[in-house]
Amino acid sequence: MLKITRKVEYGLIALRHLQEQDDGILSSAKKISEQYGIPYELLAKTLQRLARVGIIGAVQGPAGGYKLLVDPSTINMTHFFEILEGPMGIMDCYFEIGCEQLDTCNIRSPINKINDIIRNVFNNMTLADIA
Repeated sequence: MLKITRKVEYGLIALRHLQEQDDGILSSAKKISEQYGIPYELLAKTLQRLARVGIIGAVQGPAGGYKLLVDPSTINMTHFFEILEGPMGIMDCYFEIGCEQLDTCNIRSPINKINDIIRNVFNNMTLADIA
């Protein structure tokens, strides 16, 4: 089954929350966690990763929190998934790693076609479409 991970799901929820805030308003990981019932530890790590790549900004201190730094329409979903989870593929053979049948596989080509179609859908969808 193809499924979006919790890390991606929580990242999207947090980005939508940050996008809905007025300019200059910061939201803490704790506030977002409590408001949406998201496990704090996982959300905090996800927000830290998004801050490291410059999608959101982090402000330290007691009145600190996070704010959105980029226009969500400038980041496609494939890039977002790969920031949080690494290369996006439905099977390891797409990246030619981790498969013992790589040289003899008889389904590699059709599976790669499916993967290309999925990636194309997400390449043409931005964070603005979701968040």
